[in-house]
Amino acid sequence: MVVGYNAGVQKILIVGSGDVARRILFRLSPACRVFALLRDRQRAVAWREAGAIPLFADLDDRSSLRRLAGLADTVLHLAPPPGAGQLDTRTRNLLAALSAGGSLPRQLIYVSTTGVYGDCAGALIDETRPCHPESARAARRVDAEHCLRAWGRRQGVRVSILRAPGIYAADRLPLERLEKALPALLAEDDAYTNHIHAEDLATACIAAQRHGRANRVYNIVDDTQLHMADYFDRVADAFKLPRPPRLSRRAAAEVLSPLQLSFMRESRRIGNRRLKNELKLRLAYPTVDSGIAEAVSRRNACSS
Repeated sequence: MVVGYNAGVQKILIVGSGDVARRILFRLSPACRVFALLRDRQRAVAWREAGAIPLFADLDDRSSLRRLAGLADTVLHLAPPPGAGQLDTRTRNLLAALSAGGSLPRQLIYVSTTGVYGDCAGALIDETRPCHPESARAARRVDAEHCLRAWGRRQGVRVSILRAPGIYAADRLPLERLEKALPALLAEDDAYTNHIHAEDLATACIAAQRHGRANRVYNIVDDTQLHMADYFDRVADAFKLPRPPRLSRRAAAEVLSPLQLSFMRESRRIGNRRLKNELKLRLAYPTVDSGIAEAVSRRNACSS
């Protein structure tokens, strides 16, 4: 648990209080003083017991963020953009609060999404690929990245952008989808999908604290290169569930929601050389097979 305070203690602000944020907290040194920005006061006890100091504020309400100025040496920004519009007003509000007097953080790490690349027709890409967002939610991520990088250059803050794909873990597998027998696409219509285990994403955030470069983008993906339906098949086989039926894209559009279809529209294979060479990260789960196997092992251990 984080205890005590002195001027030499590193102060870290975690913005966004989801699963990955909690995993990051558990990796931080007990010598750090960690603040967690929370909107829901009912979550305060759990975060306090985990070692963080809760701060109650709302990224949609700029006036509630006044306490953030001069608070932290490092900011870990994991909060998603708002659900509508072309701009990430939450990131803009956060940057305004951090800039409103007091000392600036030395470093800010932002977890973005590989969705900013848009559809790459299955091409193998890296961080030099231009952004081409094809959905409003991806456009808001691009807006956040642009704001953060411009702010970092202007203020002299080391900003690192981590672009994550589909995040999975033992409790974040598509089991409900498989149980509902929702369809996947035929091979000729299917898209490549990319993955990262939640544990590896949390570790990447810590690695970026140590090794992340200013205004540098990093793809936080594992080594897997699979079509989406093949991923569903592997999960189904591991958990002894029926494989999903495969339909053409046109037929799938009749039974899946527009949101579900949107994740099946963009195809890309993403390289992770910078993650390994610059962030010096050794993946605990280099492929989805290793993550799925661990999930099955945990389930068997709990049922025995």
